[in-house]
Amino acid sequence: MARRQRQQPQQAGRRRGRFGDRFRPRKYTRINVESIDYKDLNTLRRFMSDRGKVRSRRVTGLSRRHQQQLGLAIRRARELALLPYVGER
Repeated sequence: MARRQRQQPQQAGRRRGRFGDRFRPRKYTRINVESIDYKDLNTLRRFMSDRGKVRSRRVTGLSRRHQQQLGLAIRRARELALLPYVGER
């Protein structure tokens, strides 16, 4: 007889990694802003490395939508020369 494997119910669209059970606080909710603005340089600098790169979602803890808003705001600020394209060397 073939053994039946016990199937566990999967949560819809959610993967569990190594630390999947832990609650990961979102930085977007901790910065207390409704939308990311390109003129708010202190907020934008928090999500950039010292070399001038945008930190990844895995590091920042932002959702996909908020990470896209952040990238757009940083690109706009760079275009207006509010932020540098490269960091200090």
